[in-house]
Amino acid sequence: MISNANEKSTQSFRLILASGSPRRRELLAQMGYTFEIQVPDVDENVTGHARDVVAILSRRKAEAVASTRTEGIIIASDTLVSLDGAALGKPRDAADAHRMLAALSGRTHEVFTGVTIIDAASGRSETRAVRTGVRFRELSDQEIDRYIATGEPMDKAGAYAIQGGAHGFVEGFDGSYENVIGFPVDDIREMLKDFTC
Repeated sequence: MISNANEKSTQSFRLILASGSPRRRELLAQMGYTFEIQVPDVDENVTGHARDVVAILSRRKAEAVASTRTEGIIIASDTLVSLDGAALGKPRDAADAHRMLAALSGRTHEVFTGVTIIDAASGRSETRAVRTGVRFRELSDQEIDRYIATGEPMDKAGAYAIQGGAHGFVEGFDGSYENVIGFPVDDIREMLKDFTC
């Protein structure tokens, strides 16, 4: 069970985060919720537009956890970067990370996060796909290689972490900053309120 020690919890429902992501865990804790973690084992082989793929995968993850529970509110999410309509997931290796970052250099791309919430007791669910536009400045090959050498890009959609070493690559963004991290907190708070009021 994880809770935010800085806030006195008045939470009256059981919350399960269907994710092993430390970034999502941190953001949910910062929102003041107490929650459990259950990492789903799902097939992530889905093709299509990034907006549709993240919605499908977040639902798949939430349903996998809900199928093992008789109660609780399950929240799952999935994030992809999209450039010119093509989805960029996590890089396979350093060369793939370099290819992605070079393609994003000097361009505006989109980040989509799918969020699904399911009430395990009733089966009620809601799914949203949240979009943020992000613009990168021009990046040199040397900058890209130095960033890849840190290892940070290797488990990130689009091969970068806006909250980490790639912060300086960003010229601007349109939408939720937390969505780029992979957990659009404003939408999630609104969705949870609808499920728990």
